[in-house]
Amino acid sequence: MAANANANTSSCPVVAIGAGRMGRGIALAYAIRGQSAAIVDFKPREPAQYQALRQSINDELAMTLRQLADLGMFGAEQVDACLARISVHALDEADAVLAAAQIVFEGVPETPEAKRDALGRIGAAVADDAIIASTTSTMLASDLAAMVRLPGRFMNAHWLNPAYIIPLVEVSAHPGTDPGAVQALKASLSSIGKVPVECSCSPGYIVPRLQSLIMNEAARMVEEKVATPEQIDLATRYGLGFRFAAIGVLEFIDYGGNDILYHANNYLAKNLDENRYAMPDIVRRYMQEGKNGLRSASGFHSYEGVDLEAYRRDVLARALGMLRHFGLDQSATSNVAKGD
Repeated sequence: MAANANANTSSCPVVAIGAGRMGRGIALAYAIRGQSAAIVDFKPREPAQYQALRQSINDELAMTLRQLADLGMFGAEQVDACLARISVHALDEADAVLAAAQIVFEGVPETPEAKRDALGRIGAAVADDAIIASTTSTMLASDLAAMVRLPGRFMNAHWLNPAYIIPLVEVSAHPGTDPGAVQALKASLSSIGKVPVECSCSPGYIVPRLQSLIMNEAARMVEEKVATPEQIDLATRYGLGFRFAAIGVLEFIDYGGNDILYHANNYLAKNLDENRYAMPDIVRRYMQEGKNGLRSASGFHSYEGVDLEAYRRDVLARALGMLRHFGLDQSATSNVAKGD
C-alpha cells in the first residue's frame, strides 16, 4: 500500500511542511502511534517531478516501516495501516491541508529566506488556534516569531533524528509564546511516546550544545592520537552513553559529588587546556557553599526528604537495565552462580 496522496485533508490535524528527512520522520512518528499526519512538499515542481518525489517518499516510508516491523517494533501486519495514515501533498494543495491543521511542524531548509517564506505562507493559511513549530536546529524562536502571523502560537520543536525513534523533543518558546500552546504541543508529543523538554530561547538548545562539545573532543583525541576512532566509539557506547542513558548529567554530578567535578576541572584545565576546561561559576559557587549533591542533600537537585537508599537502588536498577540491554549481564550472573 502507498502513502495517501490527495487524501481528505480534514483528517490530518498534524502537518509536516517539507518533504525531507525531518518531515518524513515526524509523519512516521505520528503514524506509528495511530495518528494521521500529512507531508507537504513546499517546493514548486513540475507534475512529473512531484510524482517522482512522492514515489520516493512512499518507497522510503514503506521500507522503514518494514524494517521496524522486522526489528519487533510492531507486527508486520500493521505496516500497511501505518503507511495509510500518512498523506503526501504537492504545493498546490498546501493551503487546503494547512487550513485543517491543528499542529504544523515547519522543516524547510535552514536559511532565513526559506524560513521567512515558509512561515509566512503557513501563518496565512492556518486557523487562528493552530500551533506552528519550527524544527530548526540553528535559529532562535525569538528571531523567527516575527515571520509568523500569530507569534503567540509559535515556538521551536527540535526533534533528533531519526524522529520516529528518539524520544526527546526540545521545545523552545519565545517570550511571547502562549503557555497554553506550549502545553498543547507537549501533550501532543507525549501522546505519541515522545519526551518533550522545555528550554529557553538559547542557541543550541540542550542536546546540540552538549554533543557538539563531545564530538569536537572526540575528534581532537583522534587528532592527538589518544586512541583510535574504534576505541573512542567503544568507550562512548559502553561508558559515556551507557552511563548517561541511566542517569542524567546533572544527576550524575550530584550522585558522585560536585567536588569531584571541581577537582577534575582543575586538573584538566592545568594539563590540557584552561579555556576548554574553564570552571563554570556555578560549580565553583556550589563548592564554596558545600552543595555537593547527595552527601549534603543539596546540589543541582534537592534531596531533602528523599529516601536515599531507595534512590540509590533506583539508580542501580537503571544501570542494570542498560547492562541487560547490551547483553552483558549473563556472564556476571553465571560467575556469581559458580562462586567466582
